Amino acid sequence: MILITSVLVLVFAASMIKVFSIKKDQASYSEKEEYYSMLVAGEEKRSEELVEFEKYTQTNAYIEEVAKERYGLVKDGEIIFVAE
Repeated sequence: MILITSVLVLVFAASMIKVFSIKKDQASYSEKEEYYSMLVAGEEKRSEELVEFEKYTQTNAYIEEVAKERYGLVKDGEIIFVAE
């Protein structure tokens, strides 16, 4: 009878240790899930910004901006002032 009781206590103790280990792992995984959810949300926002930028690059305003900044081009009738 004592042998059966001691075996049952050992099995119960081992199962409780395993339960606590699983709960600790679950908490760790929950934190990782939150972190990766935030990363996904950030990348989705970045993706939306890239789509908007792609639309902007198709406009005349973007073409004019690039022409002015990179190549120094101006529209007809614009006056350029150069500081000395």
